[in-house]
Amino acid sequence: MAEINVTKYSGEQEVYDEDKLKRSLSRAGAESQVINKIADSLRNELYDGISTKKIYREAYRQLKNHSDRSGGRYKLKNSIMELGPTGFPFENFVAELLSQLGYRTQTGITVQGRCATHEIDVIAEKEDVVYMIECKFHNSKGKKSDIKVPLYIKSRFDDVKEEWRTDPDFKHKEHYGWVITNTRFTSDAQQYGTCAGLDMLSWDYPEAGSLRDLIDRAGLHPVTSIPSLSKKDKSRLLELDVVLCKDLHDNKKVLHEAGVKPGKINKIIKEAAEISKLNHHR
Repeated sequence: MAEINVTKYSGEQEVYDEDKLKRSLSRAGAESQVINKIADSLRNELYDGISTKKIYREAYRQLKNHSDRSGGRYKLKNSIMELGPTGFPFENFVAELLSQLGYRTQTGITVQGRCATHEIDVIAEKEDVVYMIECKFHNSKGKKSDIKVPLYIKSRFDDVKEEWRTDPDFKHKEHYGWVITNTRFTSDAQQYGTCAGLDMLSWDYPEAGSLRDLIDRAGLHPVTSIPSLSKKDKSRLLELDVVLCKDLHDNKKVLHEAGVKPGKINKIIKEAAEISKLNHHR
């Protein structure tokens, strides 16, 4: 295949990588036969400068025709962006994700530092380690967290850490700052954060154990992944603090409360169950 340039959400261009498409379809749980069929179909529609958005939409349309489960998984990144615009559901999502991975978590906690008080998005503890977590939510794929983000969280973390050193509940524990974003970091943000001793987690960083990997490992997917839910349905469920597909398992009551049409409820519960199954297809 001749080299084709694609236009990313940020406006940057890169060479189209069919293997990258196939990997994303595989992570969604698609079978090899389906993956090859979609890749072959898209190959015939490529042209120089085509947007990754257009490629994504067509791949999702074809995948959804084969499986609601794989379709829901494939649009995971977009589904997380639909948790906005306030970012609070994303903080709850991160807390639940870390809980599934063995952490004790609290959200929206006001903590006294040595010089000021700070509202912390998520505090996570495991054994003798405590993390102060800043969640940076973006509702656009082209938006990245720049160097101001780790600079900000490092100064806040250092202030809180000074106070924790004298707190009987925290002084015997290890303390770390953690920045988590649903998109990506700029290169200087990633470099500074790592150098400053912060844990940095983005959609695809670190290479092993990225946000995408952790979500897949835990089998947690947001309700915004469910194909049969309308935009209005999703917004209402989020208002009711229903963030995860697993929260809908056999829970017709909350769907009624959200005003979902009765004729759709059984299908939605089925889709939620399928999407949130652990993905063993690797």
